Amino acid sequence: MSLDFEKLTVYGKSFSGFTPDKEALLLEVGSQIKPYLAAVTDEFYQQLSTIPETASFLEGRVEGLKNTHRLWMEGLFTGPYDKDFTAQMFKVGDVHVKVKLPVEFMAGAMTLINNRLFTLIVETFGDDKQYCARTIAAVNSVTGFSLLVMQQSYQASSLAEELEKFLKISGMSRTLFTNLALAYRDK
Repeated sequence: MSLDFEKLTVYGKSFSGFTPDKEALLLEVGSQIKPYLAAVTDEFYQQLSTIPETASFLEGRVEGLKNTHRLWMEGLFTGPYDKDFTAQMFKVGDVHVKVKLPVEFMAGAMTLINNRLFTLIVETFGDDKQYCARTIAAVNSVTGFSLLVMQQSYQASSLAEELEKFLKISGMSRTLFTNLALAYRDK
């Protein structure tokens, strides 16, 4: 799949309000937030373990998933938030498709993560209400940006998977399908 990650970065940042000021703020607060991210991850997986529908996705994999999750969260506070970051978020979405994780799990999980991160921010910066509010907005933007990219990946991967099924069932070659799609693209 040939994807313009630079274009997707601009697109995702525009929808999530992830501005250079917010990027700079995340980098600024990162050293104060990062020491708590292992605990945030532990709490996140504890919450997931209470949701019966997540059991089959977590069974026997929690420790490995925790490590990956913590590293992802550290990246939220260390950047850079460029096309490589976007490509990584796209890959995360693709992995979720491969394990057949329902798409709503990503949005629900991001809500759980934000709930805990927002509480952490209030606990850490609550004495300065404006700074606290700006930091919460920055975290909301970076997680919204990440989720948007993951969902773009999810959609693209799901469509590719469905196309493969169609080609197999119909016996149509990929070349014929591509030529037909090109012939009727803008009609």
